[in-house]
Amino acid sequence: MADDSISATSGAAAPDFHRRRLIAGATTLLVLPVIPRVANAASIVAVRTWPADEYTRVTLEMDSELKAEHFSLDGPDRLVVDIEGLTLNSTLNELVSKVRPNDPYIGTVRVGQNRPNVVRLVLDLKQPVAPQIFTLKPIGEYKYRLVLDLYPKVAQDPLLAIMDSKDPDPLAEVLEQLAQQTTEAPIPSVQGQTLPQTARKPDLPSPPAGGAAQPRPAPTPAPAPAPRRSGNVLIALDPGHGGEDPGAIGRGGTREKEIVLAIARRLKRMIDATPGMKAYLTRDGDYFVPLHVRVQKARRVKADLFISIHADAWIKPTARGSSVYALSQNGATSTMARLMAQRENEADLIGGVNLGTHNAQVAKVLLDLSTAAQINDSIRVGGKVLNEIGKINRLHKRQVERAGFAVLKAPDIPSILVETAFISNPTEERLLRSSKYQDQVARAMLTGIQGYFRDRPALARRD
Repeated sequence: MADDSISATSGAAAPDFHRRRLIAGATTLLVLPVIPRVANAASIVAVRTWPADEYTRVTLEMDSELKAEHFSLDGPDRLVVDIEGLTLNSTLNELVSKVRPNDPYIGTVRVGQNRPNVVRLVLDLKQPVAPQIFTLKPIGEYKYRLVLDLYPKVAQDPLLAIMDSKDPDPLAEVLEQLAQQTTEAPIPSVQGQTLPQTARKPDLPSPPAGGAAQPRPAPTPAPAPAPRRSGNVLIALDPGHGGEDPGAIGRGGTREKEIVLAIARRLKRMIDATPGMKAYLTRDGDYFVPLHVRVQKARRVKADLFISIHADAWIKPTARGSSVYALSQNGATSTMARLMAQRENEADLIGGVNLGTHNAQVAKVLLDLSTAAQINDSIRVGGKVLNEIGKINRLHKRQVERAGFAVLKAPDIPSILVETAFISNPTEERLLRSSKYQDQVARAMLTGIQGYFRDRPALARRD
């Protein structure tokens, strides 16, 4: 059986000796003998963990690019990662204490010098995982990063997550029908993952004793079209950024990812309290979700509307006001719209995406499949939302702006991006931190959403 020992050994008695020394509790790190630093050895400058139900990310930030190899063990489940060109330091030791008790995937971490110039990490796991390990080049404030993404062996299904919610769900029966009828992959799978059962198949009768030939069963009828919700609507709310990607940061230290999640949660509560409406969050915690995965989630739950929530930033602190954007296939409506789309589309580079692991179905989402009808509906709902936000805050532009935002490219769901205010403006940064304003902007978006669906009760939905 493969060995997950931290240090390399020599001599007959060495293995047992080292194993005894390396027995550790959940937060204990045993200090190994100091090994002289080799010339030009790389250093770990920061370690971070981002636990979430969907997956846990561990990030090691370093001053140079390194090579890592890994293997998995079971009985119990462990992930072993060997990082070459590295000597143990105090920053790397911090990883042990950064594992949170509520992490759904990692129980404990052991760190040590496996052999000269190679550091070994042993992650003791709470469940089997499909690990994705990759490196990222420097970007923004980050240096080189080694990323360990621990996905569950069985991919999670956003639709089933809504059905299993403990919150009152007026759409539960319809959502259950959708789960039974659809055969689409629930979310992007990664290498080593399997997809959950997405359609319930009837049990076939057992053959009678004697093995007599049975008549050929009748062909299984094609799945019925997805039921229309007769006025009941599902809104996908997308809090921008998250995890490794903080989004824009105000002069007072306010991080966009935290503000937009707070607003999205407030809006979700308001929507869920509205008869005939239900909201779904593409992320409900501080973790990173790639842009195309946000789109795929909205499509999987068959959302009637997709709203991505952000907080603007600009090079000049005097820029202020709220904005609403829709997708453009033919260039941006202004220089600022083009630059804003460019900045938001760079979220994958900052958050970190392993582009080689997602399946072909997800890759299609990256294509520009959006239709003119989707864009027209997006402009309509965007206008309603913009009008309502204009009642509580100054507008940066009085019309819906358009640009090539990747997160708005669902071909069959009206999609808008709301910039709630300029976080780079000190006055609006304070506004964004205010619970009162967060409630006001959430209420304004809800009123705009309701106005849109009152005007368009018959939705063009994907069968």
